[in-house]
Amino acid sequence: MIYGRFTNRSDAGRRLAAKLMHLTEQDPVVLALPRGGVAVGFEVARALKAPLDLVLVRKIGAPFQPELAIGALANGGHVETVLNRGLAELVSDEWLREAKEQQLGEMERRRVVYLKGRPRAPIAGRTAILVDDGIATGATMRAALRSVRRAFPRRLVLAVPVAPPAAVSDLTAEVDEVVCLHTPSSFGAIGNFYEDFRQLDDADVIRLLDAAERDFAPHRRGSYQKSAQ
Repeated sequence: MIYGRFTNRSDAGRRLAAKLMHLTEQDPVVLALPRGGVAVGFEVARALKAPLDLVLVRKIGAPFQPELAIGALANGGHVETVLNRGLAELVSDEWLREAKEQQLGEMERRRVVYLKGRPRAPIAGRTAILVDDGIATGATMRAALRSVRRAFPRRLVLAVPVAPPAAVSDLTAEVDEVVCLHTPSSFGAIGNFYEDFRQLDDADVIRLLDAAERDFAPHRRGSYQKSAQ
């Protein structure tokens, strides 16, 4: 194992979980960003015996260069939008509104596919741990964190295997605690820090969520019932 490099997302998740065990008694809920973050979050949830849920995020790409992010949307129970104001001024309000509606529709479609009607894990009053397989710029993660914060967790923790120092610094003000295993000054791409960084598909996400529900968070259903009373 090369220092600072993970075998795969499961390995990263297990190593991340080892740094989060102090949260076991804080009523944790693990919130993963699909798709890659679910494999990392699965291992964290298993170690903490916590429910695993999703925060869906979508990038709003510029019409003249789709890979260039004008902003990001996140839905962790509340929709949050984070815009790059300089780029957003280059498009019309109508275009931006339509782009947001399109991405919100795709987020809802994915939630239906992934969770198959299961209600969201309760967040209010709990320690919410937001997990991904890494952070590049931090734009989508900022939207995700703000979305979860609006659900009133007692504490909000950001947990990732790897991120550049600038991204960690920028996001620190959004959370109560940051756990990041590696913050290399020379970053490049997230995949550079994994031996196996193959893309997960929808079936992988569904399989992991089903396994989490079945195998190591049996109290999750009880939490839902209590929250509904």
